[in-house]
Amino acid sequence: MKKPTHLNRRHFIATTAATSLILGAGRAMAAEPIKMAGIYTVPVEQQWVSRIHEAALAAQDRGDIAYSYSENVSNTDYARVMREYAEAGNTLIVGEVFGAEQEAREVAAEYPDVAFLMGSSFKVDAGLSNFAVFDNYIQDAAYLSGIIAGAMTETGDIGLVGGFPIPEVNRLMHAFMAGALEMNPDIAFQVTFIGSWFDPPKAKETAFAMIENGADVLYAERFGVSDAAQEKGVLAIGNVIDTQADYPETVVASAIWHFEPTLDKAIAEVQAGTFTAADYGIFSFMNQGGSSLAPLGTFEGKVPEAALALVAQRQAEIMSGDFVVTINDDEPSSS
Repeated sequence: MKKPTHLNRRHFIATTAATSLILGAGRAMAAEPIKMAGIYTVPVEQQWVSRIHEAALAAQDRGDIAYSYSENVSNTDYARVMREYAEAGNTLIVGEVFGAEQEAREVAAEYPDVAFLMGSSFKVDAGLSNFAVFDNYIQDAAYLSGIIAGAMTETGDIGLVGGFPIPEVNRLMHAFMAGALEMNPDIAFQVTFIGSWFDPPKAKETAFAMIENGADVLYAERFGVSDAAQEKGVLAIGNVIDTQADYPETVVASAIWHFEPTLDKAIAEVQAGTFTAADYGIFSFMNQGGSSLAPLGTFEGKVPEAALALVAQRQAEIMSGDFVVTINDDEPSSS
């Protein structure tokens, strides 16, 4: 079956069929690699998708999957690409259907023997047993990064630039803001959404406007924000990936998403023949290994001790279950 073809798309096709070892409860069993496809609406370099892609490459390196993917797939073309990958014999298809929810579920219903694991703002459908959902529930790490931001602002004004006001973005912004307010209850926030998942120039211009309005710390939910912060000499807090190596004097901390627990759970279920409709969101929680606060790196020794103490306390409480970061999916606003 011919693979989907799209402009601005790259394929990564496994060329080996090595037998992998899947560790079970006290035993190991040999298994052929699962044929898995990834379908992404943005480039694999984009923060969110890059974490899925990285986890898939790691699983392929272990011999658990044979991985191919398509990037820059439009929402209007998403269902067709899903069908082509299903027809090509992929038994696990991973992607993000935020802009094609209904169409994606209709395709999944046509292929009951294919496991679909999709980033989604919606819940599972009990009548669609092969369609599981996930989202980057990294509110724990976002809260901790907010504490640091609250300690680093001198103007008491923090800007947040997001893509779209959907639950997976809203909850991280709210968690970040709550962490900042715990450290400094007098902070004001500027909140703007640029209406795109990947438009660095627009994000940069939005960030410039926030800096002009007094923000000296920026929450970089989108690419382009840290570029503005760097040019204007203010600070930034990263999201999903750690970009401090690219902005060593700008990015203080980042909330990191680790997709490996989510994907590894799905692979194990497919191998065992037990994959079913489920919400995989929990595997992004910090106590599941799905998120973390990036090392301070170049900002080691520059963050106030009071903030570091609070971060350590809250992190320990999050891991033990004594502190639960509120999940608020409502659209945030400036204050």
